[in-house]
Amino acid sequence: MSQQPFISYFRVSTEKQGRSGLGLEAQQEAVTAYLSAHPGRVVASFVEIESGKRNDRPELAKALAACKLKGATLIVAKLDRLARNARFLLSIVEGTGDGGVVFCDMPQIPPGPVGKFLVTQMAAVGELEAGLISARTKAALAAAKARGKVLGGYRGGPKADATLAAEARSRQADAFAARVRPLVDDLKGQGLSLRQIAERLGAEGVETARGGAWTADAVRRVMLRTI
Repeated sequence: MSQQPFISYFRVSTEKQGRSGLGLEAQQEAVTAYLSAHPGRVVASFVEIESGKRNDRPELAKALAACKLKGATLIVAKLDRLARNARFLLSIVEGTGDGGVVFCDMPQIPPGPVGKFLVTQMAAVGELEAGLISARTKAALAAAKARGKVLGGYRGGPKADATLAAEARSRQADAFAARVRPLVDDLKGQGLSLRQIAERLGAEGVETARGGAWTADAVRRVMLRTI
């Protein structure tokens, strides 16, 4: 009897955490512990270095696409590693396909419609907490400003260098192209044209680096960047 395939997704907020393993190791251990009690095998793994507030996550997009292509279940160590926005979380749960999502910190959540409902409600609570924290922070800043305290603005020191910023954007584009290239090569190996590859990527829920729709030119740019 074949084991259930899983796609693991890990997220850390900073590059320092990614390099040191802080947070990442704990997530990996949680997944290992879950699979020791619920037999299955991880067929692919994706690591994202990004804030949980951002919805444009290329590694998550790849993980969701892999789930659909392989008929696998997405496995995440903790709910907050995936998303705190209720609407975004529900779109992810729906985007995994029939396999659904497993949260190691909440193994009691059942699959199917009931599980989706429970996850969405918990994400809504998390979103409310984040909103309340934001509101309190804004109120505190407004009170400080009313007392005459200077907030923000340029206070001396080095200013942003446009050349360095352009180089950083170029490095990010190269990194994104390198991540997506294996999937593009696989589709090209199936004999698909650039336009067909773009359509397939869109159908599988894979977004461009800027979160937009794929075009033949976008696919060509990815291939040229990684040649």
